[in-house]
Amino acid sequence: MSYSITAIRKQLFVILLTVQASAIWPVEIFAQQEKQEEIQLDEETKRKFDYYFYGALNAKAQEKYNEAIDLFQHCLALDSTNANVLVELGAFYNVLQEEGKALEFFRRAVRYDPANYYYNMMLAGLSKELGLKQEVIDIYTSLSQLYPEKLDLRFDLANAFADAGELQKAIDMLDDLEKNTGINEAIILNKFRLYSMMEEKERAFGEIRQIVEKNPSEPRYLILVGDLYLEDDRKEEALQYYDRAKAIDPDYPALILSMVNYYGKTDDKEAAQAELRKAVTNPSMEVEVKLQLLTRYLAILQQSGQDMKQVNALFEELFEQHPNNSQLNMIYGSVLLLQEDKEGAARHFRIYTEANPEDPAGYEQQLRIALPEQDLEKIKEIATEALKHLPQEAQFYFYLGAVHFQQENHREALRIFEEGLAAAVMPNPLVESDFHGQIGDLNYFLGNKEKAFRSYEEALRINPQNLPVLNNYSYYLSLEKRDLDKAEQMSGVTVKAEPVNPTYLDTYGWVLYEQGSYTLAKSYIERAIEYSKEDLSAEVAEHYGDVLFRTGEKEEAMIQWKKAKELGGDSPALNKKIKTGKL
Repeated sequence: MSYSITAIRKQLFVILLTVQASAIWPVEIFAQQEKQEEIQLDEETKRKFDYYFYGALNAKAQEKYNEAIDLFQHCLALDSTNANVLVELGAFYNVLQEEGKALEFFRRAVRYDPANYYYNMMLAGLSKELGLKQEVIDIYTSLSQLYPEKLDLRFDLANAFADAGELQKAIDMLDDLEKNTGINEAIILNKFRLYSMMEEKERAFGEIRQIVEKNPSEPRYLILVGDLYLEDDRKEEALQYYDRAKAIDPDYPALILSMVNYYGKTDDKEAAQAELRKAVTNPSMEVEVKLQLLTRYLAILQQSGQDMKQVNALFEELFEQHPNNSQLNMIYGSVLLLQEDKEGAARHFRIYTEANPEDPAGYEQQLRIALPEQDLEKIKEIATEALKHLPQEAQFYFYLGAVHFQQENHREALRIFEEGLAAAVMPNPLVESDFHGQIGDLNYFLGNKEKAFRSYEEALRINPQNLPVLNNYSYYLSLEKRDLDKAEQMSGVTVKAEPVNPTYLDTYGWVLYEQGSYTLAKSYIERAIEYSKEDLSAEVAEHYGDVLFRTGEKEEAMIQWKKAKELGGDSPALNKKIKTGKL
């Protein structure tokens, strides 16, 4: 029996290499009487089992996953009670996203080896993912009893109770854990969260204050408590804790941002600016810390819809202090872009790119400005420069090829796309499919029709839902009057996916026309015209005229052919139709 496992993530199998024969697992066997009865194999069967089992492990290590799963299935046929085999098969099914099968295999593995910590944890993880809350509680409860020294299990059990809505049980478990660990930040924060969910605010803040009482000179905890009070809109209490932190370390970076948040809540923009300016002008504070503060402040401004220009003066001060820090240029360029200062943004992105020629981000930000402007020469310039330093980056071949395509430099565009396909690292199959699609379009324009169709086939093999390829392939097949059933099927996929796309509607209508379904073709092309609005193309108008002629509406056909001429159509065929009034 063979299973397709092409989607399996490799890193999972690296982890699962540790899930081997029981001799490899450092797990003491507990509670033998609770285990389900295992099959006792005779020597010959045990020899076969071992042969298949270690063969499966070896195949998995070599990433021969189909072979590995077949061999594990052979093992299962010989011994359906072997927990190692059951958990291996469960892991395979989990990666294949057949969670139901995976869950059953993990459950069976735990049934035959109930004290195995790792098998239980794998079952708990999948059960949690599937929302089986009581099962998760039961697993962690059992494990906590088997492994009392593993305190993390009690934390997991508390979270399981909380997920199931049993908040008081979660708190009780955390209280019990706290007796063993002492006051702990993670425990305190979880208890704060749970009491808050129970609307017991005073008990929640009582918990969080404990961490300050234990660490009275640690500003981080004072700020934490202040932030929580501020989130609860208790500004006065928040300020008290911020002031205590300020007395210990007035330049503590987190305190500065918390004070900025506080002034934002109290609508004191000048004080917020002063706080940040103090940080920016502080020579003892590292530039990386200043950038972190500034970046987080920018996020606050953007989220609250405030004027982004108020940070410009802060950037100017930073540039004076750190004139060679190009990261400043990147951040400020993004800020200027938000302010719609495209010229200023482009200047700062260029500075960043010159300092960091092997970072694609600088070129991408420049393209972000040039693309909406349809500045083809600028796009060409940026992409060409990028490829000098980053020949492995697919996006720059695509942008450069697309510009040459738009400028009707078809041979150069084809060369660029083919070079990109050979040299670039494709970030995902969708991009690779698009490259093949562009190569197909270009070959068709250049008269290499069979090459074009082969490229379309490859594009669709990689991504069967590539709508532009489905559209263009079906349209060009209709122009060649070949494989019309295939063309109709492909074009139908595009119309179903995007039912108001005028290009796809026109293509589908034209394929129907070539099949002789004129009335149906007319309805689709009329919809294409309806959704084109003011962007009607000469080609669609001409198609509509041809369809009207076939449906006997010859005067209307002539009107559409003339409209196609007005829209820029100038083919000999169109001119002949207008002259003769016939197809």
